[in-house]
Amino acid sequence: MMDRFWSWRLFVALPLFLHSPICSSDKAPNYSFMRDATGSPTTSYYDYIIIGGGTAGCPLAATLSQNASVLLLERGGAPYNNPNITSLSAFGAALSDLSETSPSQRFVSEDGVINARARVLGGGSALNAGFYTRAGTKYVRNMGWDGALANESYQWVEAKVAFQPPMGRWQIAVRDGLLEAGIVPNNGFTYDHINGTKFGGTIFDRNGHRHTAADLLEYADPKDITVLLHATVHRILFRTRDTTKPIANGVVYRDRTGQAHRAYLKEGALSEIILSAGTLGSPQLLMLSGVGPLAQLEAQNITVVMDQPHVGQDMYDNPMNAVFVPSPVPVEVSLIEVVGITGEGTYIEAAGGENFGGGGGGSTGSSSTRDYYAMFSPRATLLESNSMTKLSSAQPFQGGFLLEKVMGPLSTGHLELKTRNPKDNPVVTFNYFQHPDDLKRCVRGIQTIERVVQSKAFARYKYADMSFEYLLNLTASTPVNLRPPRSGPGASLPPSAEEFCQHTVTTIWHYHGGCIVGRVVDGDYKVIGIDRLRVIDMSTVGYCPGTNPQATVMMLGRYMGVRILRERLTKK
Repeated sequence: MMDRFWSWRLFVALPLFLHSPICSSDKAPNYSFMRDATGSPTTSYYDYIIIGGGTAGCPLAATLSQNASVLLLERGGAPYNNPNITSLSAFGAALSDLSETSPSQRFVSEDGVINARARVLGGGSALNAGFYTRAGTKYVRNMGWDGALANESYQWVEAKVAFQPPMGRWQIAVRDGLLEAGIVPNNGFTYDHINGTKFGGTIFDRNGHRHTAADLLEYADPKDITVLLHATVHRILFRTRDTTKPIANGVVYRDRTGQAHRAYLKEGALSEIILSAGTLGSPQLLMLSGVGPLAQLEAQNITVVMDQPHVGQDMYDNPMNAVFVPSPVPVEVSLIEVVGITGEGTYIEAAGGENFGGGGGGSTGSSSTRDYYAMFSPRATLLESNSMTKLSSAQPFQGGFLLEKVMGPLSTGHLELKTRNPKDNPVVTFNYFQHPDDLKRCVRGIQTIERVVQSKAFARYKYADMSFEYLLNLTASTPVNLRPPRSGPGASLPPSAEEFCQHTVTTIWHYHGGCIVGRVVDGDYKVIGIDRLRVIDMSTVGYCPGTNPQATVMMLGRYMGVRILRERLTKK
């Protein structure tokens, strides 16, 4: 026991030095423990069963495998050897792929905003724009996390997947424009979340190759982890007889052929099922398993295990509004690199390039910009907009997007089951700008973007005869969501900032909530009222961390893995 204790202390203290990245831009990890679910046994037993191999699930599984047997169930495939995922130049291709085998599953909220949920090992880190930034120290304190362990966990993640971006001339112009607009100080390059303007990290390396949370499985003990792909969990199993409260003891999952399999927890109070299926998947699966609002369960004829009215409630999505700025000179390809963290409730970011959002290297500005809008709406084609006639037809379509994200939206929504099929999307409502303060903050963000566009630092990348009102009208003329188009006598005029926010609202894919700490799970992420069941992912938070949550979600997977193993060793 003492030997195991000291080996565990060494594992926690020296993660950065014992493991160096082995994944390169041209070689995927050779995971001996990863296979398709069709080859899995009908019945199996593990210490921990993790549902969802996403941004939290992968680091969680890798950590727990150091001292326990782990089954990681992922409904999608692997992110490797798929250039639509791995290549920066192809960003947007996976998001606009509507096929059943796509790593991205599109859903449309009841607000008319088009969104996506991951269906691939690595989760959202396999689909996003790659920005890597930590949560602020105040956020860490408010969440009740141990600061030292959180910092160690961030470093553990960063050793595998975080890089400094190249910082091209266009992004530097945006940075200098933000500083000129008063978003100070200049914080240089940092992972830290602090007010002012900075360059953040990225999960794309210098070769433009994406590194995802799946790379964190390199930390796993291959003898004690099994990763099954195309394994869709249909429900969690509970033991309810002769107990004071339900006890989770297994799951039912199906492989790609539809064959059912069962995985059970090993005997003992230390074994657990952990939901890491994401903001949509975790509350959905709880309800499909009989844990949720009574009326919804009865409406779907689901056997009630526990009436939990807060499951699927308190859903949030940070509204994003982007302004497209055509450039008279070429713009380097870049995703999110620079960010202005304002003191007014918004974050200002930028992405651009001739083939921004394109489907591979060498794409033209026109096709790639179309791909960017296709991420939001399959009917959106910017080049077909009449507003583009002002641009010379001989001029390559080039430029970039300046965008603002409302931090910590006060508007809240909910999630409801649509069917009993876990592959179907639930019905989601986010109620964008329902709270007037959210709209006010969006307006302030658009005003900040205007100051950046009009700055001397950004002048090289803007047509001198294009007013900001024209740019708003240009952007608003493109259908980026399924909300009703502007109509009436003033529809041809430049929209007001308020109209622009309402009309062009999209997602930045940072939705969260549905299993909030203190309502559905406790401070240790254990489901309240149920034994041996936790939820560890973005569904548990009511406020999105940092300017991009992925670093903190990966950190949380590692952080809670360490906490759970410490608890396990203490009780043994």
